[in-house]
Amino acid sequence: MPVFRLSTQAYCKMLLHAAKYPPCAVNGVLVAERPRRDGQPVLFVDCVPFFHGTLALAPMLEVALTLVDSWCKENNYIIAGYYQANERMKDTSPNQVAEKVASRIAESFSDAALIMVDNPKFTMECEEQSIVVYEHRENKWRCKDPNIFARDGSKGKQVTRGKNWK
Repeated sequence: MPVFRLSTQAYCKMLLHAAKYPPCAVNGVLVAERPRRDGQPVLFVDCVPFFHGTLALAPMLEVALTLVDSWCKENNYIIAGYYQANERMKDTSPNQVAEKVASRIAESFSDAALIMVDNPKFTMECEEQSIVVYEHRENKWRCKDPNIFARDGSKGKQVTRGKNWK
């Protein structure tokens, strides 16, 4: 079971993308450093916002993934995850688009993650973790234990449910 680490930059860009378009669904990909050995945590160093509004535009999504993949190869990174915020406030479950794109990423990188923005917990105070992480196990996307996920790759701060951000 892989351990995921998320840089502050990746976390903030993901949430700011969702904040900029509150009435819309938004999505993008997470870029990670190439793991040097097995068991090493996956470090998401950045995210690349894609769309807001209609997320299921297959030709546009193909082009976006191809461009980011080319950039990653030039800079020794990999596309290692997908994020999405649904347009309905209480809808935090991955839909078909999220699962399909994340599964495609998992074909190239077996430790890929699917991150959903938890809209009801996404507040100005940021007292609680605003994301839900899924991992690909047994050919399905399953919710990951939030205690195995670190928010800041450089400092290793643990993200847990509740008001423990310090």
